[in-house]
Amino acid sequence: MCASSPLPTPAASEDDLAALIRAALADPAHAGNPLRELLAQLLEQSDGQRQRLERLVRISDGYHLLSRSSNETLVQQYDRQLRRIEKLVRISDRYQQSLRELSETLREVSLRDPLTSLGNRRFLMERLAEESERSSRNGTGYSLGIADIDFFKSVNDRFGHDVGDRALSEVAFTIRDALREYDVCGRWGGEEFLFILPETPIELACQIAERVRTCVERIRFDFTESITISIGLARYQCGESYSHTLNRADKALRQAKTLGRNRVEVF
Repeated sequence: MCASSPLPTPAASEDDLAALIRAALADPAHAGNPLRELLAQLLEQSDGQRQRLERLVRISDGYHLLSRSSNETLVQQYDRQLRRIEKLVRISDRYQQSLRELSETLREVSLRDPLTSLGNRRFLMERLAEESERSSRNGTGYSLGIADIDFFKSVNDRFGHDVGDRALSEVAFTIRDALREYDVCGRWGGEEFLFILPETPIELACQIAERVRTCVERIRFDFTESITISIGLARYQCGESYSHTLNRADKALRQAKTLGRNRVEVF
């Protein structure tokens, strides 16, 4: 105990990307996502730009056929067609930019927890893989913490899920603000949060986790006196799978729960 202290990859074609976006918009799981309306507007704008581009191509083909029967010189025909092609290129560039923006927005949605605005489990898994690879390559390690809100089910049971969601958001903001700027945190699932402390020895990680615990305990809610969290810590061993580090941190968390909650334990 520390007493002292998605995106999906770029689609193979425009039609594939549009299909992915429409599927995401139709998914009930994203019904309350604040970025859903933005995605729908961007998709509608993209469809409109694509239709206009197709119309322009047909118009350009028609002018090309007409120019063959006209008395224009070859040079005049070439210049006229060149100008049309340049215009189409500009339109196509704007269309491609719109697709890139849609792709980036979709990736952002797939990695963000809509309730707390923190990274979600997929985001955290990607960062864990990156940090583990970097640590093994450089010979450094990192510390990993799992925080769980104590007795959170009773908050939902007594005050309702709206109040529970508000409490989750407040705890998420507090954990994020109590960590260092370069630390990584996100919602691991339910009332659990995970944070990664790069190049941080376990002794310092213990102090940081204790600061996080204390800051959460100091939050004042209008529906209850206080909310506390229990935290389990583990140190990544270079060369191991990060799942082993996760397992050790989870065991430390269970130990903190067994020993009375509202505390930090190290595996």
